[in-house]
Amino acid sequence: MHRRSFLAATSAVAASLAAPSVRAQGGNKLTPLKFTLDFRINGQTAPFFLAQAKGYYKDEGLDVSIDTGAGSVASITRIASGVYQLGLGDISSLIEFNAQNPGTPMVQAVYQYYNRAPFVIIGRKDRGVTGDFKSLAGKKVAAAAVESTRRAWPMVARKQGMRADAFQWQTTDFSARDNVMVRGDVDAATYFHDSAISLFARMKPEELSVLKYADAGVNLYGNAILASSNLVAQNPKVVAAFLRATNRAIVETFANAAPSIAAMRQREPILDEKIELERWGVTAQYVGAADTRGHGLGDIKKLTLEQQVDEVADVFGLKVKPASDAIFNGAMLPSRSERTIPTKA
Repeated sequence: MHRRSFLAATSAVAASLAAPSVRAQGGNKLTPLKFTLDFRINGQTAPFFLAQAKGYYKDEGLDVSIDTGAGSVASITRIASGVYQLGLGDISSLIEFNAQNPGTPMVQAVYQYYNRAPFVIIGRKDRGVTGDFKSLAGKKVAAAAVESTRRAWPMVARKQGMRADAFQWQTTDFSARDNVMVRGDVDAATYFHDSAISLFARMKPEELSVLKYADAGVNLYGNAILASSNLVAQNPKVVAAFLRATNRAIVETFANAAPSIAAMRQREPILDEKIELERWGVTAQYVGAADTRGHGLGDIKKLTLEQQVDEVADVFGLKVKPASDAIFNGAMLPSRSERTIPTKA
């Protein structure tokens, strides 16, 4: 994907920013914003629905629509094309996108949601998969054709002293991944750790080995809130308002996840409350990782991001290495005091 493919992005986003505001019940104008999730609606992103349900976005003068996504990589192109102004997307993929589209970045991360990428490979113990990544050698591993966990595998292989082709990939649609694991068509599969709750509901956790990329020494930032650079340049106050409302809901979700799950289920009532609470419990481990408790929600360590840029550039064979400041812009984050995880969380 090249920059010329997105020549229409500037005009499209500018038009969206100039679109008429809608009016709240009190007569105040609200700025419309389109936000794309990385994937389908579930407990991973429940705080966004809490912010919407409790009127936090409207309190900030925003009329936010939240749409399902097509993967954490696809979110980047959705924003770059101008169809969406904001979304959740993968940092490593953003590094690659900006390297392939040099110059002024079209998309920037403005709030680091997953402080560590929740990338895991989950294997069946009855197929010989243990807690050691080397046990995957010679196995069949299911993964979608284009997904961030699969693409990051060579980084783990390098850290573990393994060949990147140590096992065979079985390309599988996201929706079929649990099925091929349960049937035993494959020995293992890639997941976001919190996405695997659906698998744990069908197979006993003690039958499975969970191999976390983070445990392999691969310190990657995961999905972040991404923003159109045009929106950042033309109306940074709107971005800051969105982040304040969202951060408020994230902090509340750490304190008590039940209202967030209830808000999310207003959009997807078919989802099971217990399962989604369990899912958020896993998500919270990555959103509220050790670094987060040091510098607050939404922020990064510049050195860690620079190291990620280096690794992505090397593994993906990028000809251009984007500056970390072109990837992450923390200028619109809420104050540090607002981004503190509740002590009981």
